[in-house]
Amino acid sequence: MVIIDQATKLWVTSTMEVWTGKVIIPGLFNLVHVLNRGAAWGFLNSESISWQRPLFIAITFVALGFIFYMLKTAEKNDNWLITGLGLIAGGAVGNLIDRIRTGSVIDFLDFYVGDYHWPAFNIADCALTVGAGCIIFSLIINRHRDTTS
Repeated sequence: MVIIDQATKLWVTSTMEVWTGKVIIPGLFNLVHVLNRGAAWGFLNSESISWQRPLFIAITFVALGFIFYMLKTAEKNDNWLITGLGLIAGGAVGNLIDRIRTGSVIDFLDFYVGDYHWPAFNIADCALTVGAGCIIFSLIINRHRDTTS
């Protein structure tokens, strides 16, 4: 996941100037090259905030430590949980590399309808989202299994 994420970001940075975009599907999807110094949906995305970079790097390392602990203690047959944790770890590492290297996360997928644009995101963000879905699914399955046994 990290390799795919970093390869797509390298492609974007080598083919597009920052803060530019290309219409791919009119009215629905653009490829853009934006930099996000903040967190999800641009939270704390400001050049005037100097502490967000070390904060988000530290939070990511703590989260990765927790994820690896969860992976170590997870039931070996809980494939949804293990997959979800792996995807989240991969997504976190992908964005962490950007943040350490440049101080910003490179986002490039821009979906929109009319004038409403979902915040731009990247492959690492997709992995984080799908990973969270896998964990939720694991929790639902395990809860159902516990109530029926």
